[in-house]
Amino acid sequence: MTRLVEAHPGNEALLMAGALPLMRDLVSADDWLPEAMAAAHPRYYQQHLLYGDPLDRFSLVSFVWGPGQKTPVHDHTVWGLIGMLRGSECGQAYARSADGTLAPCGPELRLLPGDIDQVSPTFGDIHVVRNAHDDRCSISIHLYGGNIGRIARHVFIPDTGEVKPFVSGYSNQLVPNLWAGEPA
Repeated sequence: MTRLVEAHPGNEALLMAGALPLMRDLVSADDWLPEAMAAAHPRYYQQHLLYGDPLDRFSLVSFVWGPGQKTPVHDHTVWGLIGMLRGSECGQAYARSADGTLAPCGPELRLLPGDIDQVSPTFGDIHVVRNAHDDRCSISIHLYGGNIGRIARHVFIPDTGEVKPFVSGYSNQLVPNLWAGEPA
């Protein structure tokens, strides 16, 4: 991934040039994720940093969804690949209307193990994601075009159009957040 980013800096074409096949290989087997980065929390989904590029050009994260857990409607502001490793998750894209409110756009997408979805500031960037299962954990692996745990992003209240800034951070217990300073 480092070589891809160096060859295509800031270019979303790197998704198709190599990141997509790398993600496909990564989620083709479910035998490598450390248990500490696969454990669900009873109340909150977990976002564990697996690898952070030292120059913040990309990050690899496991998302661990407990039964019935979901995100608020949010954005990313960078490109991303979501590969389903275990279980299943559903994502619903949102679009902004002329009055600033948000509404679901298109059908809900369900990912099964091995499936991959994409987000980008130019498509699919605003969405809500949920564990498709009410009785078990699901895990997806995310590759983002930046250090997603420190990027300033947004949560949206669809009915009112209200926008709230947030920085997600990470849930890691084993690896500290090594990046100092203000979120980008």
